[in-house]
Amino acid sequence: MLSSPTSTRVLSRQLLDVLIRAGLIAVLAVFCFRIFVPFLNLMVWALILAITLYPLQVRLRSRLPNREGLIATLIVAVAFGIILVPTYLLGVAVADSIEHAIAVFRSGSFRIPPPAESVANWPLVGERVHEFWQQASTDLTGLAHRFAPQLKGAGLAVLGMVTGLGAGLAIFFVSLVVAGVLMAHGEHGHVSAVQIASRISGPENGPKITDLCTATIRAVAQGVVGIAFIQMLLIGIGFVVMGIPGAGLLALAILLIGIMQLPATLITIPVIVFVIVTEGFSAATIGFAVYVFVAGLADNVLKPLLLGRGVAVPMPVVLIGALGGMVSAGVIGLFIGPVMLAVGYQLFWRWVRDQPVSELPGEKLNTVVSKTGQLEAK
Repeated sequence: MLSSPTSTRVLSRQLLDVLIRAGLIAVLAVFCFRIFVPFLNLMVWALILAITLYPLQVRLRSRLPNREGLIATLIVAVAFGIILVPTYLLGVAVADSIEHAIAVFRSGSFRIPPPAESVANWPLVGERVHEFWQQASTDLTGLAHRFAPQLKGAGLAVLGMVTGLGAGLAIFFVSLVVAGVLMAHGEHGHVSAVQIASRISGPENGPKITDLCTATIRAVAQGVVGIAFIQMLLIGIGFVVMGIPGAGLLALAILLIGIMQLPATLITIPVIVFVIVTEGFSAATIGFAVYVFVAGLADNVLKPLLLGRGVAVPMPVVLIGALGGMVSAGVIGLFIGPVMLAVGYQLFWRWVRDQPVSELPGEKLNTVVSKTGQLEAK
């Protein structure tokens, strides 16, 4: 049956209205995103911290009932003390060490001991290492002029990294304050999260997806902190046994860069070089170098063991999400990656299983096998 011109005009007008509304909504969404994007990293960090620290707030409710704001303030204040004081001490120690190193270098009293003759017998690189080491022990200034461009580039890279760490630390502290506000309204936040997830995926899946995201964020956060703490203990013990100056502060630095997902080799390799240069090659220094270097790579073994504990998805999914997110989006991607991949994994398998039983391949195969057995029996 052909439609009348009047009904066609009505349908065209309705389609035009829908397109105009969709376009206006898209423009509004773009403008809102552009306004919000400068605060995106801060709010993501705040949400991660709030979800991670909220169980502590729940435990303190029994001692301070109906004091959600006070509990959140106490948690934030303690977190500030735990992070800010060691960071300040570490910064002061690093500044003093740099100042002392500059003073020693300018005074001309710094000397590198000459290499042993056995160094030249090392396979492949022995002669080059011996020549470089010999020049460093006799003409350090000339060697510095020789590699001046490389040293300048390395210095700029280190300066950029320090500046980035300072900016990241400032954002972290601001997000910690915002996390305290979110924790003070944690119950309302959970209800809102369930409502949003239910609106997107349906009322049956909403609470499950919310719980999945919460558990994944907490598992990744606890795994990151736990791995950094274990590395700090392993490497710190080696520093103390070897008598490294400032071993405690260096171990604390390993904890901080481990939480930031930077490799511990940023500290272990310079310490190994310092020990070899000052004490030479011996069984003790070689054993120390091997132990500290392996301990600095321990996170590659610990991540598959600790990440994903307590999450209702396979551990490889969480691990791939964490590593892939870290490579593509940095530290924040370490948390967002496993959450998104775990949610996608759950939704995919829920979609696979959500079909009539009669259409499942396994059910058809069982039916065919059953009928075949019955015919053979007859």
